[in-house]
Amino acid sequence: MEHRTRTLFNRSFSFVSIASIVLMSLSLVVLLGPIFIKGSGAFVFRGTVEHRKLMLDRFGRGDREAVGIEAARADAARKPIYDSLERFDALLEEGDPELRSKYAADFEELKGLVQELLGPAPGAPEPALLRQQYGQTRWDRAKIKLHEILFVEEYDYSDPTKMGVKILKPRVDRFKGTSLEPVFGQLERGVVYMMRPRLTCYSRFLFDESYDSHFFGGIWPEMLGTIYLALGAMLFAVPLGIITAIYLAEYSGEGHFVSFLRTCISSLAGVPSIVFGLFGLAFFINTIKISPSKSVLAGAMTLAILVLPTVIRASEEAIKAVPATYKEAAMSLGASKWRTILTVILPAALPGVLTSVIISMGRAAGETAPIIFTAAVSVGKPLAVWQTLTQPTPALSWNIYNLATEHQAVDEIRHVQYGMVLTLVMLVLILNLSAILVRARISKRLRA
Repeated sequence: MEHRTRTLFNRSFSFVSIASIVLMSLSLVVLLGPIFIKGSGAFVFRGTVEHRKLMLDRFGRGDREAVGIEAARADAARKPIYDSLERFDALLEEGDPELRSKYAADFEELKGLVQELLGPAPGAPEPALLRQQYGQTRWDRAKIKLHEILFVEEYDYSDPTKMGVKILKPRVDRFKGTSLEPVFGQLERGVVYMMRPRLTCYSRFLFDESYDSHFFGGIWPEMLGTIYLALGAMLFAVPLGIITAIYLAEYSGEGHFVSFLRTCISSLAGVPSIVFGLFGLAFFINTIKISPSKSVLAGAMTLAILVLPTVIRASEEAIKAVPATYKEAAMSLGASKWRTILTVILPAALPGVLTSVIISMGRAAGETAPIIFTAAVSVGKPLAVWQTLTQPTPALSWNIYNLATEHQAVDEIRHVQYGMVLTLVMLVLILNLSAILVRARISKRLRA
């Protein structure tokens, strides 16, 4: 009976373990699946002729002759639309006041939407904003803009017991009997010839600078800023963390001071990250003034304090896990304690130490709150290494939040937000995978 019970418990625990792994895998798929699907839209999408014109004008990429021919064909398909708008505009200017008051507001709205879809009319003054100098560069956004042209959103409040019901009404109804009535059919039937969508692989999304508040271009300043902050944090946290771990594992012994020190380290690990950000602002910037204002240096030092408890604890456990026979053998051969630590214990503990360092680096790369007050800005240029001492930087984690909540055209650049999220997730996954591979390789070398 006892054997059967033990077998039943073993099988139950095995089933629960397998079920937990499957559930965790499904949770990751549900969580990361949309990120990978939508984030890939920043790299692979159907780009319009406007995108190819932008790439040629701003980045010098593409065949100038081929793009010119394609743009000329698109302009020829758009010409009847522009001509109709121009004639109707002239009619309103020269017509009677009643006609102008009836159509002026609707016409200005229609003209603005058409310019957002196709770009400014030939011969028109060049707009100040870059986003207004081109039409829709992505086919998915072009279809949304076309829908806004063809239909007007209105709300029906006739039933007082219900909230307003959204109703789509054809915009053409507002221009019945005018010369603009055929324009809507021309746009609906000919938008493919006007925009000329084509599958586009924009691999330079990671390495191009952004233009016009992320309407165009890539995320290189954010990528570089995240790398600077993560590496800078490790530059401060790793030496201090490893030295502290050596002291706690090999020199400290037991006592009230050591107990107090361990309590402080544990408490530091539980402090909310926003508190670290406020501390970094108050101490590093306002008190000791390591930089005039926000800077990568201040942000890196704040992140270093954030990840320091993780480095200390993991390094201490790795050092304690080294067999005592290693130390006894080295000291029996006449090595001093410090030499034994440097040449025997630390190399043997290296897999665990490196794992803690890389995992901490992944956390530093993904933190937002500590850098809000110390290092991050919404828009900026890529920094040279020496500029990190005094200048702030964009960063992936902060810009993801900023673009999703504070950007004036959040829906227009949704693909950039997901592209940043995918890049940050991949960066953290690569760092964690690196920790696994490095640990396995060093462990294999130590066993050989």
